[in-house]
Order: sequence, then structure tokens, then C-alpha cells
Amino acid sequence: MTPLKLVVLGGTGFIGRHLVARLAADGHAVTLLSRNLGPHYDRLLPPGVALREVDVYDPDVLRSAFAGADAVINLVGILNEKGDNGRGFRRAHVELTKLVIAAMQLAGVRRLLQMSSLNAGRGRSHYLKSRGEAEAAVKASGLDWTIFEPSVVFGPGDGLFCRFAALLRIAPVMPLARAKAKFAPVYVGDVVEAMRRCLHLRGSRGEVYELYGPDVFTLADIVRLTARQMGLRRWVLPLPDALGRLQALVFDFVPGKPFSSDNFRSLMTDSVGGIDGLHRLGIPATRVADKLPVILGHVDERQARYQRFRAAR
Repeated sequence: MTPLKLVVLGGTGFIGRHLVARLAADGHAVTLLSRNLGPHYDRLLPPGVALREVDVYDPDVLRSAFAGADAVINLVGILNEKGDNGRGFRRAHVELTKLVIAAMQLAGVRRLLQMSSLNAGRGRSHYLKSRGEAEAAVKASGLDWTIFEPSVVFGPGDGLFCRFAALLRIAPVMPLARAKAKFAPVYVGDVVEAMRRCLHLRGSRGEVYELYGPDVFTLADIVRLTARQMGLRRWVLPLPDALGRLQALVFDFVPGKPFSSDNFRSLMTDSVGGIDGLHRLGIPATRVADKLPVILGHVDERQARYQRFRAAR
């Protein structure tokens, strides 16, 4: 592949960490733009990645950062916001995307890879509505864009199996809202490969790729599968929607928002695809069963290191 000069927004998140490492390994020059980075984060970056801690909502900063780039990759996304009025989602998904588009146009950069979500623009949640608005802005931009719509993404350090693993260690009973909601989890390595290929694939310009895996699970299936893999006997308690909404409302006020009213609304729309984007790109989809032992083994190793640290203290 021809080395490219790439600018990535949102590259410190789960997908971004995997993608940036692969792009650097491919020999691309990657500039990572982010806000509020932890101390010494740059030491964790692979060779070939430059870090700029900037205000990504500053149009002049964006235009300067994009100057001379071959492509921009926008991975910025949030799953929860302060409050429940949609303003946080609009700022992160819609307003920032419009700023990125304007800055690219001013800087003369035409290639944009935009991360979105399966069901963007559908359903009742602020999250999905804002993803849809962002997609509409990208499609109307006149840029050479490609949009990626993944279902829930799994892999080492994910917010799916790893998060449930942490909860299952301390909870013998798991009360679960929208337990029958369906997902087709897609492996993070497959998402990265899709984006990697589209950087050089001219035919991907102006295309939307739904990214989902070959297995469909309910939310209850995912929790039970996690428990079995960990060797735990746990009881999943599906909640009726009335109690599920109440649970979400309570969690709206819990620091860190492990669950929210908007998450509940998102779960009312099954996250399963219709047109297989991985197949269109010639990427064999990875099954959950092939990776789950590694994913949860990674979690167990982190827990073991923590226990060793505590013992040493």
C-alpha cells in the first residue's frame, strides 16, 4: 500500500487504538488529534504516530491540522451524555462532523472515513438520531466519503463482554433491561480491516458499509455466554419494559452512567444488519466463539495483575 498522511479524530477510543496501531504498522504517517489526554499518553503510541492535544471544536485548529493530509478519519462517538436532552450527542456527532467537513473543504482534503452506527437515523434514541444527522451531513458534503455502520464491536478491552465480565464477578443475579434485544457483534479486527481496505479502494467512495458478525445474540445470550466462559453460575433476570425504563432512569444519575434512558431507547431497535459490508469488502467475518476465550482471558490477566499489585502493597 502507498503510505498516506492521515489525521485521526477519536483515535484514543476502543476502535481507534486498534486502528491507529494497524495504520502505523502499514507505514502510514498518522496524526492523532484528541482532547483531555492523560499524562504520558504519547508513550503508549506506536512509532509513526504523532500526537496533538487540541480543541477539536476549534475550526482554525482543524484546518491547520488537516493541511497536507491525504485523508481524515473521524471516529469520535459517545454512548452517553450529561442529562438526557440529546445536546451532548449532537455536539459530539453532528456539530463536530460539520466542523470536520468545513475544515477539510478549506484545507483542500477530499477523503473522509466516517464512523457511524448500525441503525443510524432510525429508532427513538438521541444516539441513533444524531448518528443519522451526521451521516446526512457527510453525504451532502461533496467530499469523497465512506461511512461505516458497525453493530456492537467486540474485542480485547471492549465495552461488551469485558464490561459484563466485571459485573458478573460481583453480581450473582443480573437484572437486565431489554434482554431480548438482538445484536450481531462484529470483531474489532474486522472493523479495522474494513477501514484499512477502504483507504485505498476507489470503489468505496460514496458507499455505506454495514459491519456485523455472523452470529446473532440477544442481550441475555451475551450475558449468559460471558458467564459460562468465565466458569460462573449466574442468573439473568429479564425485566419488563416498565421496570427496565425505571432501571435506566435510576442509572441516569449514577456516575459513569453504566446504563441510561437513551441506552434503553437504543435497545428498542435490534442491532442486526441487512447488507453485509464485510462480505462486500472480501473480509471473512470473525465468530464470537473464536475470540471470546482470548478476550476474557485478557480480562482475567488484568485482574490477576491487579491482585498481585494489591498484595505487594
